[in-house]
Amino acid sequence: MNEEKKIIEDIEDIEKKLEEEIKKSIFSKPWVQSVTGMVLIAVLLVIFIFWRILSNQIKIDNSFIDVPIINLSPTTAGILNEIYVNVGEEIEPNTEVAKVGNETIVSKVGGIIVSVNHEEGQVFSPGIPVVSMVNPDDETVVGQIDENKGLSEVRVGQIATFTVDAFGSKKFQGVVEEISPISDESGVVFNISDKRSVKQFNVKIRFDIASHPEFKPGMSAKITIYKK
Repeated sequence: MNEEKKIIEDIEDIEKKLEEEIKKSIFSKPWVQSVTGMVLIAVLLVIFIFWRILSNQIKIDNSFIDVPIINLSPTTAGILNEIYVNVGEEIEPNTEVAKVGNETIVSKVGGIIVSVNHEEGQVFSPGIPVVSMVNPDDETVVGQIDENKGLSEVRVGQIATFTVDAFGSKKFQGVVEEISPISDESGVVFNISDKRSVKQFNVKIRFDIASHPEFKPGMSAKITIYKK
């Protein structure tokens, strides 16, 4: 993440230098020495810098901290005999979590148990979860971007920053890890002008999870992706 932080700092440094050069070249002209001229140029300068910064960024406001749910179920149908874990328990990889029929269900990865079905004697078929868990190492920031608002300019590996509503305007660093190949049908919106549907796509941002244990799945966030 140090390399990503340096790239962001370099971008901000370039923008500052650009601002300084414009000031030197414009304010040295005689016609801008009047108060009116200086005010006009200052306004134009602010507008230009603002446009320059925005044109290099893609904003995704509809974002949140996400971690996939891992559902553990039997490979063959059977009666639930025993449960070996509890909600909130942190388990190691290859931990036995339940027994259905003659099959012992084992978690291949470590993580935190988020739900358990305690109905012993109930029949569970393949695909019906007995235990659900999350792996904190899979935590990412997921943003939902409209297809017509910069999706074509998003690339895997681009530097990104994001804020989390619970922590105000503090910026955190990340990088684009994945762009969904298909749209999120639950996030379809409509263009009022022609009543056409606008599809939304998920963009995942990877970050240094170990440095931010304060993040919780579901927290609202806002993402800024840098094109260069």
